[in-house]
Amino acid sequence: MAKQDISTPKGTRDFSPVVMKKRDYIFDTIKDVYRLYGFEPIETPAMEKLNTLMGKYGEEGDKLLFKILNSGDYLSKISDNLLQEKNSTQLSSMICEKGLRYDLTVPFARYVVQHQNEIQFPFKRYQIQAVWRADRPQKGRFREFYQCDADVIGSNALLNEFELIQMIKEVFQRLNLKVLIKLNNRKILAGIAEIIGKSELITDITIAIDKLEKIGFEKVVEELKEKGLSDENIADLKPILFLEGKAKEKLDKLAENLSSSEIGLKGIEEMRCLTNYLKEFDLLNDVEIDLRLARGLNYYTGTIIEVVSTEKNIGSICGGGRYDDLTGIFGLADISGVGISFGADRIYEVMEELGRFPSQSSNNTQVFFVNFGEKEASYCLPILQELRKNAIAAELYPDTAKMKKQMQYANNKNIPWVVIVGKKEMLDNMLSLKNMLSGEQIQIKKEELLLHIK
Repeated sequence: MAKQDISTPKGTRDFSPVVMKKRDYIFDTIKDVYRLYGFEPIETPAMEKLNTLMGKYGEEGDKLLFKILNSGDYLSKISDNLLQEKNSTQLSSMICEKGLRYDLTVPFARYVVQHQNEIQFPFKRYQIQAVWRADRPQKGRFREFYQCDADVIGSNALLNEFELIQMIKEVFQRLNLKVLIKLNNRKILAGIAEIIGKSELITDITIAIDKLEKIGFEKVVEELKEKGLSDENIADLKPILFLEGKAKEKLDKLAENLSSSEIGLKGIEEMRCLTNYLKEFDLLNDVEIDLRLARGLNYYTGTIIEVVSTEKNIGSICGGGRYDDLTGIFGLADISGVGISFGADRIYEVMEELGRFPSQSSNNTQVFFVNFGEKEASYCLPILQELRKNAIAAELYPDTAKMKKQMQYANNKNIPWVVIVGKKEMLDNMLSLKNMLSGEQIQIKKEELLLHIK
């Protein structure tokens, strides 16, 4: 019999208890900040109807959707001719009605429309769940990963963007990570496309620009030419994309270049308003206007946000932006939203490589009770219960195994305190308490254990 492959699917991972404690530290930090700003939690299903997902992420995004086969005999209604044609795109549309979610923003838009009569607008929600993309796995990029989203929907105010940036700064400050927050505006990109005479190619231009850091300017130029831009268009585009200077200087130069574009000037006005908020609260440090930032998602209409680590080159670790009418595609028009999403997996990699996780001892079992038999276990159980009532993690070894095995168990789990109760301790109403770090062992009354551990 051939040996069964029991590995996880490519681009997915198992998480050990040690890793999960570190991941929970990230999730809990993000949740704490979200709640501090008035965001409330929701969850949506892992799968959505394909017509909910398709067409929301651009042509390239649609290719990365994981599709789910229909239940039952899904080929029974497919003709032999169609099967012989081997047209996978056409076939998949007929045998797959559902797909795994690609992000949390589109399901959120669907949720808002479906539950609009139950929601108080503006609606501030956060959502921390897994998403799936049929991407090529590589360092820092997985097919299954977690996003930690926060969105405000039902408000056009740029104050929302300002608070989201405050939240980003707060999260990374708590995680002890140094980052650069990049800002752009989709209206500015639309203005740039307009002044070079290629407004109809705004989507193609933004998708290409979004690849600048990955493939370099020369490759981006090749892609832009394939999409229909001339050498003259690209010559007009390059100096704008590579403007240098502080925020005000860049916006002033941009205003001159886009003076004939109404939408471009609107984007500049929004960016000035946002940077003025940031300046007023001394938050412009570690913030940069990057006109090459596009985050090629079709649904962004205003502010675009991307965050990168300044200590490790791993790509974006947080991003987001303004979407003016994402709910419109589901029948609820003119509801503007803006949101951010932290990439927990990449944040984990950065923190692990830099050694930024705090000691996990407080999350581990603090007190371990050796089990010498039924009577001794019965003596320990009420003490165990008292510790747990006082929020001290404690456990009793379930079997009456050899002392060496039980102590090894406690040692391997980095448990700092071990309680030993034998016949003598029971007679004297005492406990033997061993400090596993120092090796010191003392005798104390069982009523004193809680105070001693605290």
